[in-house]
Order: sequence, then structure tokens, then C-alpha cells
Amino acid sequence: MSDSKARIVVVGNGMVGHRFCERLVEQGIQQRHRVVVFGEEPWSAYDRVHLSEYFASRDPLELGLRSRDWYAQVGIELRTGTAIVSIDREAQVVVDDAGQAHGYDQLVLATGSSCFMPPVPGIDRPGVFPYRTIADLDRIIAYAEGRGRGTILGGGLLGLEAAKALKELGVDTTIVEMAPRLMPRQLDDAGARVLGRTIKDLGLALRLGARTTELAGRDAVQRLVFDDGTQLDTDMVVVSAGVRARDELAREAGLELGPRGGAAVDAHLQTSDPQIFAIGEVAAFHGELYGLVAPGYAMADVLAKRLAGTDATFERPDLSTKLKLLGVDVGSFGDAFAEGDDIDCITIEDLRNRIYKRINIRRSDSALVGGMLVGDVSQFAQLDHLARSRTPIPDSPERLIIGDPAAPAARLPDEAGVCSCEGVCAGTIRRTIQQQELDAVDGIKRCTKAGTGCGGCVPMLETILDEELAAAGKAVSRSLCQHFDHSRQDLVSIIKVEQLRSFDEIIERHGRGQGCEICKPAVASILASLWNELVVEHANIQDTNDRFLANIQRGGTYSVIPRVPGGELLPHQLVALGRIAQDYDLYTKITGGQRVALFGARVEDLPKIWEELIEHGFESGHAYGKALRTVKSCVGTDWCRYGIGDSCGLAIRVEKRYRGIRAPHKIKMAASGCIRECAEARSKDVGFIAVEGGWNVYVGGNGGAKPRHAELLAEGVDETTAIRYVDRFLMYYIHSADKLTRTAAWIESLEGGIDYVRSVVVDDALGIADRLERDMARLVDTYACEWKRVVEDETLRARFTHAATDRHGDPNVRFIRVRGQKRPAPWSEPAKAPRSKTRLPTFQPTRARWVRVGSAAEVPPDAGTTFRYGSFQIAVFNFASRGRFYATQNMCPHMQDMVLARGLTGDDNGVPKVICPMHKRRFSLESGQSLDGDLPGIRTFPIRVEAGQVFVKLPPADSHELTTPACGRKSSPR
Repeated sequence: MSDSKARIVVVGNGMVGHRFCERLVEQGIQQRHRVVVFGEEPWSAYDRVHLSEYFASRDPLELGLRSRDWYAQVGIELRTGTAIVSIDREAQVVVDDAGQAHGYDQLVLATGSSCFMPPVPGIDRPGVFPYRTIADLDRIIAYAEGRGRGTILGGGLLGLEAAKALKELGVDTTIVEMAPRLMPRQLDDAGARVLGRTIKDLGLALRLGARTTELAGRDAVQRLVFDDGTQLDTDMVVVSAGVRARDELAREAGLELGPRGGAAVDAHLQTSDPQIFAIGEVAAFHGELYGLVAPGYAMADVLAKRLAGTDATFERPDLSTKLKLLGVDVGSFGDAFAEGDDIDCITIEDLRNRIYKRINIRRSDSALVGGMLVGDVSQFAQLDHLARSRTPIPDSPERLIIGDPAAPAARLPDEAGVCSCEGVCAGTIRRTIQQQELDAVDGIKRCTKAGTGCGGCVPMLETILDEELAAAGKAVSRSLCQHFDHSRQDLVSIIKVEQLRSFDEIIERHGRGQGCEICKPAVASILASLWNELVVEHANIQDTNDRFLANIQRGGTYSVIPRVPGGELLPHQLVALGRIAQDYDLYTKITGGQRVALFGARVEDLPKIWEELIEHGFESGHAYGKALRTVKSCVGTDWCRYGIGDSCGLAIRVEKRYRGIRAPHKIKMAASGCIRECAEARSKDVGFIAVEGGWNVYVGGNGGAKPRHAELLAEGVDETTAIRYVDRFLMYYIHSADKLTRTAAWIESLEGGIDYVRSVVVDDALGIADRLERDMARLVDTYACEWKRVVEDETLRARFTHAATDRHGDPNVRFIRVRGQKRPAPWSEPAKAPRSKTRLPTFQPTRARWVRVGSAAEVPPDAGTTFRYGSFQIAVFNFASRGRFYATQNMCPHMQDMVLARGLTGDDNGVPKVICPMHKRRFSLESGQSLDGDLPGIRTFPIRVEAGQVFVKLPPADSHELTTPACGRKSSPR
């Protein structure tokens, strides 16, 4: 770019700095100015809001907001790994850590904040870490290896996220908070108490009102010492006790600072130097610093408009927040702590269900001024709007948080904020739906950016969409997908009445196109649920997990999890598991559902592993399917002195009864031998708890991201009656629930909820109990182990290969050793392939020739197969319904695993596509273009079939053209 252009220098490539760049592009400023961005971290901007997710993926690119390529494509210079160390205001230059000077016409400070390390003796000891950046997390992960106890210093927002992360590393974690309650800036005592109960449920320890006076130890931190003389032993400490503005540059340059630090800015985001601006956590507006991303985004929006010549101004932002912490929804809005003679507080505290709600009403004008929600934030948007607008509320204000089941849901006003991250209101969303004729939430996200931040507003987007479609006289679509106008429930009835047995038959009669990643697995599940045909008989419409009867893991390997009913194992079976793990070099782990998992199995080894497991009395655990996973149990009357029911025996009976039955989603069960509830039956889809005289049966529980306690279906019934009720419950769920809906959400969606379910299941209000029982009996009677069928059927067994033309595995799979066991090697950075906005040409190398890669018979109909070409791998797909074949690279461009040939095929509005089995990225088989937005595409190759043989046009096998990032690396030696 020409140096004659005015220069805008941005210091900081965090979330706010990146948002500013996006807004510059929207205004077209980067076309008229030279924009240079400096980031001191080696990564381009990443999502710090979801930083704890890094512990699961260990991949910085999973958190990335945009790739480096995006900056180059839009004309912005991004320089990562470069820190700016000083500002020369007179010369208008900044100096980097290599001593190089860079001139500016406008300088934007977006340096954010750093973790506040309290001035406590020992804070600099080894084993003490801040929690702020990816580099911090890498150090925490490395240090946590083999350590059993950890401490989080700080019980605020980031502290709770850090606690979750440390817990997931397998470290027993204690949260230490100096204040007498958690999240003291967002919650009152009662709200914090409810949150604390939930946190303790998750196995985290709390120490509140504890002032740390020393981090003691010999060579590293070993204990915390508190001001009351008590101590807490620990192996490591993660500090998350607040943040400090990164205002060093502003301070040393002599800019005016806020009273609590930060560069002081006016409504134009201008500092005391007219050529220097500040946005985000480093900017002190009217002396106040904001530690949330939404105000920083608002600053970025205003400044970009100012630089484009628009008279935009920044006003004090609304600090309402809605977050999910440790799986718990927490929200605060308006003046959450309002008190005084003119304030009436209305609260609901439900410790049993871990819910707390508080609203503050001003008596003089009946206005809602603020409040807080814990556990249930479904009313957040409505309450937040009322607090902002100061609209007088009607009589009986308690209904705002109690709700009136008989009343219709209130329509959210147009001016009400829906997405605080992106600053999108309800009116904008409604207008966009109308103008763009949207009929899906994905379209709203694409057009407005709402829901693309923390994601907390997505349920409200769905509600608004349904309202607008209904208001326009359009039916709210319950279609399964673009290929079927019917819902899953409708298809169940159609398939059952018409006795349909194949996907091809179903889509020919009642659908269109070639299907997709939504309808194919859904129909496969319905066929299995109705006729109990093995999923391998419909392999080509299965997701890769069901297709290969195992869960795909990193590197394209699989996990093998045999069923262990009730968690009960014979000694020779334990020995067999260990020997098999040694023979095939598998990583072993005890799962949360009382089973032994074997990780790292290659696809060609699966049948051999299953054969050995079957010899020792094991069978498939269906960990890969939407089916019954486990029935967790305590030892009940077998061993426990408190047991009053044979929970282990019941668990084994129930698990063997329902094994292999396909459902709309996975199912988990548990049986507890007494009300001490050691098996946690009330967090499962179906739970049994022994009581005097029989069993209490609970249904609709759910752990995970949205915990929900199961509700009582029947009380004090005998074992036979309990199982009969569960037969009815499961079949009613299978017949009537929507796709991928857990029992908890299904019950909530039914008018009348658990009372209605009880009337159908227990009281037979619909007169269908006998039919439900017969349907279940048919499934139970026709059960067969899927692994055993593959082992005994040579035709099925032959499908388990990585490549069609040989029995060798994928040589690209790499492992490392950690704690004496193998683990997948870290993913490398994704390939720098051309982006999807540019149509990828079919690969036409300079020395291409037609190469026979294999037989067409080796490619199953409507699926793919890998063929080897020297050390390169080609994925060939047979669209039998179109009479067409397609050839692409086999490498997933996202994480470079050789797995594309195992992906589901289908079409997107007529465009043939493949869905990568690793992360569900979708690619056009015609152009190679990504169908998911700004992602790398894949290379496609000319292909023809002659005399039953597949020919692909390729350069010589050793050509460098086959090792370009767009095509994939060559195989490394195994």
C-alpha cells in the first residue's frame, strides 16, 4: 500500500481491537487509509469470553475470531508476536520491541487489561499462574500434570471459569474468595448462596470470606495462609482476582489517566492527545473502566464511525449481563442491588432446584429498576427491557418472575435489547426477518451478528422468529430439513403406517433431493427404533460414529467402549481389557458412567478388537449412538449397610432390557439403593430410587450444560411395574419427540409437562399403553449385538478399512506419550487454503494425466471411500442417486485429519456436498467451496468411470502440486 495514505495504527488485537477492524472494513476506511494492527500474542484475535473451552480443544484456532488470511484479504496489516513498547507523541510514532518505529496519523489503544496479581508474599512462587491468555492456559495445563490439588484465588466471573477449567484437568479444586459471597459485584447474598450450592454439587470446594496473607512453600507453592491463621494445602494456584487496565503505554506517554487507571477518554473515545484514541478495557470513560466485552464493542463501533466522518458518540453503556458459569445461567440487569425506602424487593429462592430471582421495584412510580437471576434466566430479555425503559409495571409484579402459565408470553418491544454482545435489538431482528424473508436462526445470525457472541440470546432469537413467521401467516416450520416437509414425529407415523424400510424409499415418496446430515441420521434412527434393524444395514445414511460403531476421535481414530451392565465386571474381563489395550496400544480410561473406554483404535483394527472382547463376554456399549448409554448404580443391598433396594440387580436388568434401542437422543439411567442417592438417579433421563415398599421412578433429568432434575413419575411401585412404566415412557418419547431432543426438553415442550406424561404413561389417558408396551417388547426381543454381527459377517467386516485398495492404516496418524499412555499429537495449524467466498477451481495441475485409482464397486452408493495414490490420499464419492462420482482431497482442511471419505454425503439446495465427520464442516463436491462461510475449501479433481473403473486426473504421485496446503500433506512414514 502507498505510504501517502493516512496511517491508522491499532495497538492490541484482542476482541475489541478485532471488532474495531471489522467496523473499519464495513466503513471502507481500510481502502482509504493504511491500517496496521499490532498484537503481542502469536495468535490473531481469539474469543477470550470462552477461554475455558481451550482446555478441551487445546487448539487456539478453535477460539479464533478470524484467520490471518482475513486481514490480508481486506487490506489490513496484522503483525502478531510484536509488542509496542513506547509512543513518541511529538513524532507520532510507536516503537516495537525490536526497536522499529512506525508512524501514525491516528493511534488507537486497544491494549485491554491484564490479570491483577494481588501483592501477597509468595505470589511469584512457581506454581502460581494468572488466568488471562492462551499462554497462561498452556502453562497451567503443563503444570497441572500429575498434581492433585488446586486453588482458584478469586470467586468472580473469571474465577469460576478458571475453576471449571482446573476441575476438567482432573485437579481437586477449591475456590477462595475474599468477599463473604461469590460474584460479589453481580449477586446478593441469597443469589450467591444458590450459585454456591450448585458449584458444590459439581464437586468444587468453596472458602469464602478468606483473606490470603501468604502463598507459602519451599521450592513452589504448597499452601495458602489466611489472616485467621488457618491454612489450605495446595499444589498450584490460579489467580483470577480481577483485572487491571493495560495503560503502561498511555501512562509513559503522558496521557491523562482515569482515577482507577486507564486512558481517560471523552464521548468520541479521544484521549488527551487529539490523535490518540482508546477503546475497550484500557479506556476510562468518565473515570469508569468496563470489564465486559459489550461496552468495548460499542466503543469500537463508535470510533470506526467517527473516523469515517459520522458524528457518533459513546454513552454510558448498560451493564446488564447474561452468562453461563459452570453450566449455570446467571443474569443481572439494571440496578441489581437497589435498596432504600422507595424500593420494594421481590425474591424467589428455590434451593432445591437451584433457582434464585430478584426484582427491585420503585414504589413511587411502579418502575422496575433492576434485578438478578440464577438458574433460570428465561425472563431476562423482558425484565432487562422493562428496567431500561422504566415502564410502569402492572399490579402483581411478582408475576414477572413467577410467571402465569395461563397467560400468553409477552411480545418483546422493538427497542428491547436481545444481543448485548453485538448490540442488536428486537426491532432490528424483526425487520431483518421480514426484509430478508428469513426462516431459520442461522440466517438471523448471518445478517445481524446476533447470537454469534456468547450465544446466550439464541433461544430469544428462536422465539422472535416463530412470532414473525406466525404474524406473516406462515406456518412455523417444523420440517425435519430442506429435504422433508414433515417433522420427525410425522415421519415416524408415515414410516410405521406404510411399512417403509429404506431411506431411498422414504425420500422418494415423501421428500426430495439426496438428503443431508440432518435427515439421514434421523431416518436411520427411526428405522432402527421401529424395526430394530442393525444400523450397519443402513451404513451410508449414518453419521460416521454409527457407520463404524465407534466414536471418531482426533486423528481419525476411534474409541471402543464395551457395555458393562451395572458397572459389574468379572476378574477375567478386567484382565482381558488390559491385555487388549496393551496389544493394540490403546489409551484406557474409566468413564463417568462406570465403564472402561479404550481410545486410539484404528478403523481397520476395530473388528479384531471387538472379536476379542466378544470372546470374553462383552458386547457393544452403544457409546456411539443415540441410544441407552449406561445405567449407573450403587451397590445397594449387595454390600451397602444403608441399602434397602437391589439397585445393582435392577440396573443390570434395565440395561440389558433397553440396550441398543435407538431414540431421538442419547439416554442415561441410574438406580440408587436408598434415598442417599449415590448413583445420582435424579440427574438422569430415567432414575430409580429405592424406598420402603418399592421404587420411586423419576424421568426427564439431565446433566451436562443445562442441568435439570428428573421429576417423579411413579411412587413406591414394585420392580415389574416400574419397568412397565419405563417401557411406555421410552416408546412414547421415541414416537413423539423431535430430532436430537433429550427427554428433559421433550417433557418441557409438552403442554402440561410431567403431569401430562404421567397421565399418558401411568393412567393411560390416550389408551395407547398396550401398544407402547408391545412396541417395546418387539425391540427387546429382536436385540442383537452390532459388533458381533460385523465380526461374524465377512462382507460387513470388509468395510472397516481406511483405504479401499489395501488393508493398511492411515500413516498420518501421530501420537505422543503422556503419563505413560498414548495421546493424539496436537493438531497443527489449519491449511491456508483459498477461502469459500472465492470459487475454487477444479484441480488442473500442469502435468496431469488420467490415473486409475480403483474399482467403482469399492465405493458404496451415496458414500465415500479413500483411494491411495502414492503417498497421497483421494476421497471418491458415489452419488448413486445422481449417477455421478466426485473426487476430492481426503484431508479435512480444518485440522488436517485424513477423514473426508468417511463423511456423510447429501445435497444443499441441489449442490452435492460432504460433511466432514470431525467437526461437521460442509463442502461442495462440485467446487470444493466451504458451505459454512469463511472457512478453507477443499480441492476437487476431474473424475470419470469407465468399464467399472475409477479414473482421476492427477499429476505425478511425487509432484509438489499434491502437497500444497489446499490439497493436503503427503503421508509421513508410519
